[in-house]
Amino acid sequence: MSHLVEYDDASDEVRAVYDDIRATRQTDYINNFWKALANHPPTLRRTWETIKEVMIAPGELDPLTRELIYIAVSVTNGCEYCIASHTAAARSKGMSETVLGEVLAIVATANTTNRLANGYRVPVDEQFKT
Repeated sequence: MSHLVEYDDASDEVRAVYDDIRATRQTDYINNFWKALANHPPTLRRTWETIKEVMIAPGELDPLTRELIYIAVSVTNGCEYCIASHTAAARSKGMSETVLGEVLAIVATANTTNRLANGYRVPVDEQFKT
């Protein structure tokens, strides 16, 4: 298990990122993911900047859809932490248990059909190519 860097023990560089996380998310809470990444401040800073750009900045996808995609990828990658944290975030953005069930069914189906297509080495139909 990684050492978790608490705010009081953090360097000025880490505190600056923590302060930005708190301000951006309008909370005093810093979750364990960020505390673990703080062991390498450049990774903490880079990852937070990417998260802000991809998950928080305005875009065509609404915040709930972004979280649902994150859950789907996290399930496929088997990341328990990300499944838990992004499921909580999706719930806070209005996700119901029914929607979660549908997302998980899609993930399971896609993983099954992806493996079948790869296993059979199915050639891509000409009409699907761009």
